[in-house]
Amino acid sequence: MSSCSASALLQSSTLHNPIIQNCPSRNPTGDINSSLPAVASQIAWSRAGVWSHGSATLRSSRRQQGRGIGSSGCGPSVRREQQRRGSVGVRAAVILDDVPHISEWIPDLEMHSNPLLRSPNRPANYFVDSEDVVCQKALIKTGSVDDIRVFRRSGPREQVVFQPQDVRAAIVTCGGLCPGLNTVIRELVWALWFRYGVRSIFGIDGGYRGFYSRNLLQLDPWKVNDIHKRGGTFLGTSRGGHDSTKIVNSIEDRGINQLYIIGGDGTQRGAEIIYEETRRRGLKVAVAGIPKTIDNDIAVIDRSFGFDTAVEEAQRAISAARVEVTSTHRGVGLVKLMGRYCGQIAMHATLASRDVDCCLIPEVPFHLSGEGGLFEFMERKLYENDHCVIVVAEGAGQSLVAQSVEQGGAGKDKSGNALLLDVGLWLSDRIKEHFNAAKKNDISLKYIDPTYMIRAIPANASDNIYCTLLAHGAIHGAMAGYSGFVVGPVNGTQCYIPVNQVTAPKSVALTDRMWARLLSSTSQPTFMRLDHSAAATPAPKAGADGVPVMPDEARPVDHKHGHKGDLTRAWSNRTWAAAARDKTGNMMEP
Repeated sequence: MSSCSASALLQSSTLHNPIIQNCPSRNPTGDINSSLPAVASQIAWSRAGVWSHGSATLRSSRRQQGRGIGSSGCGPSVRREQQRRGSVGVRAAVILDDVPHISEWIPDLEMHSNPLLRSPNRPANYFVDSEDVVCQKALIKTGSVDDIRVFRRSGPREQVVFQPQDVRAAIVTCGGLCPGLNTVIRELVWALWFRYGVRSIFGIDGGYRGFYSRNLLQLDPWKVNDIHKRGGTFLGTSRGGHDSTKIVNSIEDRGINQLYIIGGDGTQRGAEIIYEETRRRGLKVAVAGIPKTIDNDIAVIDRSFGFDTAVEEAQRAISAARVEVTSTHRGVGLVKLMGRYCGQIAMHATLASRDVDCCLIPEVPFHLSGEGGLFEFMERKLYENDHCVIVVAEGAGQSLVAQSVEQGGAGKDKSGNALLLDVGLWLSDRIKEHFNAAKKNDISLKYIDPTYMIRAIPANASDNIYCTLLAHGAIHGAMAGYSGFVVGPVNGTQCYIPVNQVTAPKSVALTDRMWARLLSSTSQPTFMRLDHSAAATPAPKAGADGVPVMPDEARPVDHKHGHKGDLTRAWSNRTWAAAARDKTGNMMEP
């Protein structure tokens, strides 16, 4: 039920909903469908985005004011707490995280028929029903009384705010490079030109500072026709340069009324400020964000464009490392991938390649020496397989690097992001030092950093299609008069999300099954330092030396001697005991 109308959502929830089960208007036969109109009459909706159903009708709702969910405009806000205090028996609510509409600050806004209504090749049911919403959570327990949060579904509306001849659209790209940037630019220009008939389309050269330091670039389909076949951004980009006053002054002076901002969480924070300033000035300007981050660390949305391409290209680097280390005696391959705060690329590339022995990400602190450390693990892998491949995300182990070089960090860049210390080169040096000190200096270490190669390539087929959907969704939302929103997939369905909800970072959930699958694939240590004095959770039977004994079926094979040997017993037992169970003592499922 990732996308559903309000009535369908109510119908699907009646089977186990105590509110509807006890509804006085429910017919004696218990038929659900015949009781739905009575339940629907008790729905209230507000700018805060609340439908509630209970035994009393809620007051001050937009539906009672003639502004239901089906309206493309936005009415006055009604606080959810006030609604609940004015209701009786309300157990749960469907909460719409709505996006702003220009009609909120321009009340007498004129609406027009969508030019797409005249399209001869328009399929049936092409336009999005104004009651269609997308659930933020795909999994909802039956009988749950928790609130259900939803977003507006993305897509064309039958009524629009802008007429094509009045539109002056501008496109800007900010932040780092990412596969798919040129595809988004191309599809924005093509859809505005050929689908909506817009002829005034401009590009902002060089990121946010291009608003007030450079001239506009006139764009048309012929100028951008082939740009999706190459990497980078056709418009140029930069970090920083956000001066909201200068930017909005430029927007107002140049008559721009649709602004499409392509960038990551920092860029979208700037987009939110631009939207607020245009609203404060009462300008008829739609600000639409298209979230971009190669790290896939944008909150709420399923994934960001360029991520699939990055994972695919990262596998090539891992495969190269694998070839190198298997072609020499005691080969060690170290591959550094993107991931400032989030290890999504490293995790997915590791799972996809199946050639990685250990994956280090920012979310998991690790240690090098001692029991359950990285060096102990590497020694075991080199003994068993004669080679070892390690993947490290660029943001992993930053505290260790800072301690080693006796500094607390490297400051921030112009976008406000922390400048990272080079964990790849640092870890490469530490590995060499360890094996030299242990007189095991016969390792052959190969260090590969494909970061800028991955950022600069064009998008693959999957990301190209995805970029098209994002561009079209942003245009449909802007034409309909929405502003201060980003477009993106939630549970597989494109929707409009308030821009302030995607500015918080997203990280790998260590309690999620995906991370458990990685641990199962690599058999790497959890890097948890064992506290022998602490009360132990249910654990395997201990051996004579006090180390938990690994069952024979779980013991790794000693490939050199052809049996499940005890030479690595201490490491394998401890790692198995830590990795096989979570903090509560439950077995972890792959």
